[in-house]
Amino acid sequence: MKRILLSLIFVMMTLQAQIADSKQLIVVTTKNWSAPSGTLQRYENEGDYWHKVGREIEIKLGRNGLGWGIGLHTIPKDAQYIKKEGDGKAPAGIFELKQAFGYFPFVVDYPYEVYKATDHCVDDVNSKLYNKIVDSTKVDIDYKSKEHMRFPKNYYKYGIVVNHNHIDEAGAVKGAGSCIFIHIKSVPTAGCTVMHENEMKEIIEWLDVKSHPLLVQGTEEVVDGLMKEIK
Repeated sequence: MKRILLSLIFVMMTLQAQIADSKQLIVVTTKNWSAPSGTLQRYENEGDYWHKVGREIEIKLGRNGLGWGIGLHTIPKDAQYIKKEGDGKAPAGIFELKQAFGYFPFVVDYPYEVYKATDHCVDDVNSKLYNKIVDSTKVDIDYKSKEHMRFPKNYYKYGIVVNHNHIDEAGAVKGAGSCIFIHIKSVPTAGCTVMHENEMKEIIEWLDVKSHPLLVQGTEEVVDGLMKEIK
């Protein structure tokens, strides 16, 4: 029991440090839990003050709105909406941003991966590779469901990996939702947050890995509460 308590304390301290280190935020706000659209505003930290960067933009997200996801935040005990695989909801909470990606090279300071049609994000809950982005030519394929990281439409021409449910890491919870990105699209999604291509490129160019950028996403009430955690 003592070891478990010490482990939990260590995890909480680590999460709080990750939040405290952030100097860049992408804040997505919706009117309510079922809204499939909202707004996005960027922020940078100067001392103890967060100031807006760029204009507010209109975004789309999960076609069924939002559900609490797995990230750096604590899910309320009385939460009514919890993100699950295939529910058409985008994750609410505080999330690290991992690599940006696209179909072609893009000269930016932020980590950026060029993906191929044979690169897959696995969303099969029965797979050992669940919620991982893999090169299908280099793994033993045990999955029946996946997303191609490059395909004829421009949806993933530019994007950012959101660290929801330990994507590409150990510890992904089976069935809690997978393959969450910020990318290009003009209509609501299965769970990603989307916008126009020029807006997506502008955000990638703005990101600074040393600033530990985070995504803060939720309803107006939820975002207000999450921002207090960050401040």
